[in-house]
Amino acid sequence: MVTASNEIVTYFTTLPLLELIAVAASLLYVVLAAKGNIWCWPAAILSTVLYTVVFYDVYLWMDSILQLYYLLMAVYGWLCWRKNVAASHLKTTDALADSVNSKALLYSQWTLQRHTIMIVGLTLVSLLLGWLMANYTPAHFPYLDSATTVFAIFATYLMTQKVIENWLYFIVIDFVSIYLYIEKSLVPTAALFSAYVILAAYGYWQWRKLYKLQFRQQYDDLYINSSVTG
Repeated sequence: MVTASNEIVTYFTTLPLLELIAVAASLLYVVLAAKGNIWCWPAAILSTVLYTVVFYDVYLWMDSILQLYYLLMAVYGWLCWRKNVAASHLKTTDALADSVNSKALLYSQWTLQRHTIMIVGLTLVSLLLGWLMANYTPAHFPYLDSATTVFAIFATYLMTQKVIENWLYFIVIDFVSIYLYIEKSLVPTAALFSAYVILAAYGYWQWRKLYKLQFRQQYDDLYINSSVTG
């Protein structure tokens, strides 16, 4: 246990500056996203740009390409959240209500049936990619590695749409990733993903709270409109 702790401390104190900034930006992204703060996306853009360079430099080109996808999603998420915040400002004149609406308006939930369909489809895609990697590449843990990648791509899209269940996907993905990194003796990275699990759980709790706030606000608005009409 002491050795593992020393390894984690040594890892983070000897990180190259570029990678250290990328790690810090990634953590900032998750924290801000959990709070529903639109500035999570600039942090995500910074981290993905830096990780694209880092992975390319060490010949992890597939990981570098994946970071480019995350970069596009970060830009897309920023545009989506900005557009809807602007719409909120147009719908109300009360500053406090506007502040609440700009956070809560977009939060949504998918039905269990919709999630089940997506999980089945993504599992089939993961199995296909895992089979290709197992048979045509020297990759370790090809099926688990494929599954975490495929589901992470999907969960990232859900986050851009403020679907609150994205955090549940990330909790599972991060747990599986922790196992993979421990098996590959990447203890510091496993520790980083342990932090991600905690932040994802916080994000889910926070987004559910904001979703309920949105629901109550919509109910109050409906009641007021009904009273005025009556």
